[in-house]
Amino acid sequence: LVLELNQVIIPTYGTVPDQQNLHTPEWVDFDDKPDSLFFKDGQRRIDFVLVYEDESKKMTHRRSDRKKQKRKRQVYESNLINNGLQLEATRSVLDEKLIFVKVHAPWEVLCTYAEVMHIKLPLQHNDLKTRKSAFNWFSRLFRVDENIIKPEQEFFTAPFQKEHLSNFYIQDKDTFFNPATRSRIVHFILSRVEYATKNNVKKFGINKLLDTGIYKAAFPLHDSSFRHLSTDPSCPSERYLLYREWAHPKNIFKLQPLDFIRKYYGEKIGIYFAWLGFYTNMLTVAAVVGVGCFFYGYLTKDNCTWSQEVCDPNIGGNIIMCPQCDRACTYWNLTITCESSKKLCIFDSYGTLVFAVFMGIWVTFFLEFWKRRQAELEYEWDTVEYLEQEEQVRPEYEARCTHVVMNEITQQEEHVPYTACGKCVRMTFCTSAIFFWILLIIASVVGIIVYRLSVFLAFSSKLSQHVNGTEALRKYLTPQTATSVTASLISFVVIMILNIVYEKVAILITDFELPRTQTDYENSLTTKMFLFQFVNYYSSCFYIAFFKGKFVGHPGSPVYWLGKYRNEECDPGGCLLELTTQLAIIVGGKAIWNNIQEVLVPLVKNLIGRYSAAARSEKVVPRWEHDYHLQPIGKLGLFYEYLEMVIQFGFVTLFVASFPLAPLLALINNMLEIRLDAWKLTTQFRRMVPQKAQDIGAWQPILQGIAILAVVTNALIIAFTSDMIPRLVYYWSFSVPPYGSHSTHTMEGYINSTLSVFNISDFKNESKPSSPWLGKQTTCRQVYRDLRYPPGHQHQYEHNIYYWHVIAAKLAFIIVMEHVIYFVKFIISYVIPDVSEKTKSKVKREKYLTQKLLHENDLKGVKKTMGKIADKIIKGADSTFQPKDE
Repeated sequence: LVLELNQVIIPTYGTVPDQQNLHTPEWVDFDDKPDSLFFKDGQRRIDFVLVYEDESKKMTHRRSDRKKQKRKRQVYESNLINNGLQLEATRSVLDEKLIFVKVHAPWEVLCTYAEVMHIKLPLQHNDLKTRKSAFNWFSRLFRVDENIIKPEQEFFTAPFQKEHLSNFYIQDKDTFFNPATRSRIVHFILSRVEYATKNNVKKFGINKLLDTGIYKAAFPLHDSSFRHLSTDPSCPSERYLLYREWAHPKNIFKLQPLDFIRKYYGEKIGIYFAWLGFYTNMLTVAAVVGVGCFFYGYLTKDNCTWSQEVCDPNIGGNIIMCPQCDRACTYWNLTITCESSKKLCIFDSYGTLVFAVFMGIWVTFFLEFWKRRQAELEYEWDTVEYLEQEEQVRPEYEARCTHVVMNEITQQEEHVPYTACGKCVRMTFCTSAIFFWILLIIASVVGIIVYRLSVFLAFSSKLSQHVNGTEALRKYLTPQTATSVTASLISFVVIMILNIVYEKVAILITDFELPRTQTDYENSLTTKMFLFQFVNYYSSCFYIAFFKGKFVGHPGSPVYWLGKYRNEECDPGGCLLELTTQLAIIVGGKAIWNNIQEVLVPLVKNLIGRYSAAARSEKVVPRWEHDYHLQPIGKLGLFYEYLEMVIQFGFVTLFVASFPLAPLLALINNMLEIRLDAWKLTTQFRRMVPQKAQDIGAWQPILQGIAILAVVTNALIIAFTSDMIPRLVYYWSFSVPPYGSHSTHTMEGYINSTLSVFNISDFKNESKPSSPWLGKQTTCRQVYRDLRYPPGHQHQYEHNIYYWHVIAAKLAFIIVMEHVIYFVKFIISYVIPDVSEKTKSKVKREKYLTQKLLHENDLKGVKKTMGKIADKIIKGADSTFQPKDE
């Protein structure tokens, strides 16, 4: 591939021509055909548009700078013409400073570069019989009307070769290369044509010209307005059809026309919407089960014995709890947590356990069935061998190839951008930078924790809770609740701010790495960004789930954070409800923020642009000028869309044991997300340069990693964050003799048995509450279930036998749950093949036809021209490959 590039691309750079030898575009006036996609002659299709500002009318740069910019642009356009492209320039209708250069690739150029890029093109119709699904009648109800968007014809394809042109399925040269393929070929040329030489180093590529402001924009054209059909009879108005049948909100329950999306926008965007649609469909099952588990918890909350005991004035009303902080806090009544304990019964039920196990299995089905679907799309969209055959080296990588090394395989010299030592230095620097920024994120989380610890003291003193307090507000606005909600809001704001910073940092680090191909670049950036986002979004949830309230000591000997702040305690029901609150705020706030950022921002920018160009309503504006005033999609394309969905996938799977409604919220969000993304692409953004993509890239192993981690996190949440295991241990062991006094298994007495007793006379002076003690009682209860011996016992304040039973049960539960789910996941992965038999048959058939049409025909031609000599050669070749007799 590199050799081909050197032979075909590099010689076209040539030397920078003299001023008098420059080729210039043909200048024409606009012909008042607003929907035309062709040059003024009506024959040559516009494959790309370059936009620049006339240097003679610029007033913001010095004259010498304007002259240099004009020289580089003229050289670049001249070299484009030398490469065989045809250019036509037109002045803007609305702004006379803007010049639009339309680019057309003739047939010969398309054929040459299609062979260089190994683009797969049709050989013949797919002649394999297709089996109709039993559910075909049902899915037809949700599919796009085939009379409006006709199904794409299926072809067997092969990498294009000019010498075998007659073997390819060519009905019309003008339609053999579709607009998406034409734009991709032209962009390939634009990215590799030289515009200057400095110190014997060639400068080339449209991206650098855009970055330096020599060109203001470069984009392929939309084929029509999204509001109405094109007036040009030769235009298929695919953009209008996509908006009407895909992006419009009325289609929210319809299946996506994926082949049509791929045809218009390319495989990279097609594979994203295919994955997002598949993920959303699978969420339907998870949402139904999650809602069922939620309703189970809601309907059984009135039968929750331990919650009833908390709210019972004769049980919870007589239990006095120890202060939750030093000096400022006072004693309080357990019944204050009545409302939170009722809510906790909804989420901390046996239905949640069932749902956590179900989601561990669901995520395996999702990933395995997606692999099958992805394999089908790889074949249907001709990307099976894309990475090995077609992907080209990034221009930024080519420009730095100044070092010569010996290739161990070919034993030939090749150019690389850095030596082995230089690569090692780059990797060391990048790895160190990544760890530094991750540690910075963790430092911000620690700051939030310190805020929680310090602010809890303030809320405890201002929201003073008396033992006999009966105000309705105190049922809901407890110090724990106030601290949790404010800390979650602050955490969300910090997360959003850090995201902006880390985005730029990750891009800088990846640019410094200098990956070889665009796929390598995106995979490297994906890994960095996900690491940052993972720590940024999930660290606060991990703290609440697995660290808060786990290392607090007991009232007489509390554990302090940084030697000053007393560690946080969970409510008597555990931290599960607080984890649910944190998830709801982050997930909900993130969805709202992303929608504002992704939809409103480009919409407002476009509205401002239309308002400022008030003359547009009075003049006929061409299609290229309409598209110029749309927003560019950005260099990273759909990267942030993937990142948003994968982060959501993490929330849905990693912490689903605390919030069974998460899949339902994700389902609703994704149904809107598909249409919003589609609306944004078709109405607010310029047409993206079509790109190939074999799969979802580095996101696939990330999803698999999340799926494996989700089993562990959900098992740990049920074991250590929820109160389910202590309740089960009490029910089966400690409610009946020899540990309990009840004759049958019951949950009665659970609250009284699990809240450890503490003698108030054992408080240290620095921990004693400043408010006077109310009542005659000499003891208080620990807020959290630490299960310790009471005062007066020979092992007072040490862990009792109940504690060790609970620890053993938690560890046993984690081991059993993990092994069961992992075993089921292994069986599912083994039973479901990654590639279906139907797809395998298509691949084998295509390889057979490729060999037959492209290679055997060559042998027949050689045989016909060389006669007997060819017979001897073929017979000799056949005998060489004959199997040996045993």
